[in-house]
This record gives sequence, C-alpha cells and structure tokens, in this order.
Amino acid sequence: MDKLKEQKVIILSGATGYVGFQVLVELIKRGYKVFCVGRNLEDKIFLKQTGVKLFEMDLTSGNLKLDELEKKIPNAFAVISCLGSRKGGIKDSWNTEYTANKNLLNFAQIINCNKFILLSAICVQKPRLCFQKAKLAFEKELKTSNLMYSIVRPTAYFKSLAGQIKNVKDGKSFVVFDSGLNTACKPISKEDLAVFICNCLTTQEMQYKVLPIGGPGPAITPLGQARILFEKAELPIRIRKIPSFLFLLFSYFLTPLCIFSNKLADFREFLRIAHYYATESMLVWNSEENKYSDRDTPEFGQDLLDNFYEYTLRNTDKNNYRVDAKLF
Repeated sequence: MDKLKEQKVIILSGATGYVGFQVLVELIKRGYKVFCVGRNLEDKIFLKQTGVKLFEMDLTSGNLKLDELEKKIPNAFAVISCLGSRKGGIKDSWNTEYTANKNLLNFAQIINCNKFILLSAICVQKPRLCFQKAKLAFEKELKTSNLMYSIVRPTAYFKSLAGQIKNVKDGKSFVVFDSGLNTACKPISKEDLAVFICNCLTTQEMQYKVLPIGGPGPAITPLGQARILFEKAELPIRIRKIPSFLFLLFSYFLTPLCIFSNKLADFREFLRIAHYYATESMLVWNSEENKYSDRDTPEFGQDLLDNFYEYTLRNTDKNNYRVDAKLF
C-alpha cells in the first residue's frame, strides 16, 4: 500500500468524454499528476488545468510508435481508460473498444505500469452487439495480462436518461417501449462514478475484480422515470408507448442490403442497439434465477435521479436547451 500512496502519475484516456472528464477532475482533486492521451485534446481548453499534460495521438491506429510515447511520459502507477464508441457502429466499436484499449495496455506494459482501470459497461453480461463483443474481447486481454486490473461496469448514467427532458418541457409525451415496466436500472451520476473509479487506485479489495456498480436504489423503470420527470416539471403525465419489436422488424428488412453498404450495416446495428436497450435491464444478471436482479446490483454514491431532473429543469432555458444523451 505504501507504493500506492507514493505514486502520483496517472495516464488517462477518454478525458474528453462524459465520464472521462469527471475522472480527470477527481484525479486532480486527489493530487495526482495526469497525462491525458487521445485525439483532439489541444482543442479542449477545459483540459488545460494545473497538473495535466496533453499528448495528442490516435490510439486506434495500428502503427503507433509506443516507444516514442515512452520517452515523453514517465513511469506511471496506473492507466485509466474511459474510452467508448460514441455511436456504436461496427468498425468504430472494434477500433475504440478493442484496438485503442489494446494499444493502451501494450503501452502500460512497456513502461512497467502497475495497474489498468477500465470503464466498461454492465450490458456486456448478455453480449449481442458489436460494441459489447469488442468490450469483452478487451476485458479478456486485460484479465490475462500481467497487470493489476479493475473492470468497472456501471449501469445507466444520468445523462442516458436525460434525452426526453426537452420534450417534456415542451409539453410532449414521454416515450416508453412496450409497457414501460419491462426494464429497470440503477442510474449513477458521473460524479459518483468518477469517485468509484478513482477509488480503484488505492482500494485493495477492488484489485483483480469485475465491479458492476449502480447509483442509489431502488431500481427504476422507464415509466418510473417519466413520473419523476413530470412531477418535477409540474406537468400532467403524458405517455406514448411504442412496440420494441419495430426496431428488429426494420433491422431484418435492412439485412440483405448491408452487404452492399457499410453505412446501412451501421444503421442496422443502431437499430439492434435501440432494441437491446428497449428490452434489457441495466442490472446484474442472476443466472440462478434467470433474471435481472435489483438486489444483486451494488450501489454507490449519494446523487439521485430526482435531484438531477429537478436541477436540469430549473437551470435550462427552454429556448437554449442541450442535453448530450446517449444510448450507451
């Protein structure tokens, strides 16, 4: 544990992302020196803080000169990867979720780094999609490496449940799939998740572990999210139900055409992603009971979705609204 306390250098990738930037903030707060590695870093003024150095490089490249990077970055205690495919396309998923992380792992081994912390996702428990398979492929590489590791698998982010706030404020219906009761999650804030990830640096019990994690429970369904949002907006509840099978129906129609177009193949994959999130809960899967389990999904943090909705509604101008909601 003495070595953990003495080491102050962390290599962070994905610092421009939703969770990655919050991890950077938390690392600085804890006194670490951070080396951010990735693309388009120089354009991000908010990354240029005391204790942060930026190294511009394309981690998805197959021709990375890692030995040159070794000369620029001193030995570090840990690498933290918050990389993730922004759209979930087939090629992008493998480039980002696997290749980029594999390059980071190779670099960590070159500089004799002690530990690798990976931000993954809880949805890889039932892998059907390209980005899930790419995540699992790298998780396997990491587990068989000679590094200490922590694989963090969060449930839904607050941001991923924010995409309909504007519609509700504009008096529109809240869209749910099927009954709105078939799926559930324990959403976690980016701040709480960043604390959890950074705790992996110094907590012995989090070493060599796959760590599913959610926010404070109980688990909430899409219909439950709608009720909270309308209550905070002080508006009558309006629900629109859409059959989830439509996503699969459209994807089946596209299947024969995908061999002629990568764009169509990606669009088909997006439809499959949408169907997955419309029908699968973001909770720990209990294989003995053959169902998702609220009880088995660990909780961390204090931030509540109720408060997030209330804050966002109160601090957002109706005519100048922006929420970067994502499916994954």
